Amino acid sequence: MVNFGNEWDEIMAGEFELPYYKELREFLKQEYFTREIYPDMHNIFNAMKHTSYNNVKAVILGQDPYHEPGQAHGLCFSVQKGCPIPPSLQNIYKELNADLGIPPAPHGELYKWADSGVLMLNTVLTVRRGQANSHKGKGWEIFTDHVIGKLNEREKPIVFLLWGGNAKAKRSLITNPNHLVLTAAHPSPLSAYNGFFGCRHFSKCNEFLVSHGIEPVDWRIE
Repeated sequence: MVNFGNEWDEIMAGEFELPYYKELREFLKQEYFTREIYPDMHNIFNAMKHTSYNNVKAVILGQDPYHEPGQAHGLCFSVQKGCPIPPSLQNIYKELNADLGIPPAPHGELYKWADSGVLMLNTVLTVRRGQANSHKGKGWEIFTDHVIGKLNEREKPIVFLLWGGNAKAKRSLITNPNHLVLTAAHPSPLSAYNGFFGCRHFSKCNEFLVSHGIEPVDWRIE
């Protein structure tokens, strides 16, 4: 049984008994038993474990986990310490520096953001080694749609940062006028110059939070 250790346990109660999730669980059992799957099964739900429902200030949506050894650990765009910083995250750091003057971190582990209220959620939470999108269409999209739906219901304002086509596809789930939705190109080298660089989402996020009496996100990574 999945245990988040925070409000998500109550909010997502019953989710894991739904038919789609039971099918997903059986698929994952077979995958983890027969193939190399990332992240480690104990890290699949790290985003929700580190950012409880009531503490979410902002949501960053990724696609699926990094698919090379030692990288993925359950937070979108984040890699474990000791891994080279991926190009998309390098570009995120560049925009953060241009926007808020925060120098690029020496590593790519983003637990600091998660613990500061940024839900670092991929739309698909697992992947086969070396095969991007290999767990697409297996049920994770339903799960993450439900997570976003629960956040949409919340009265306390949230900023949703949707970068790239996959993230923007979730825009229709966010209907509550209390929340702010910011969209931009994906930070990958293929698209960052087409609207990610210069988006100033980090400062816009904090300006919105402060205007609603919410402490801004500490975007620094030590």
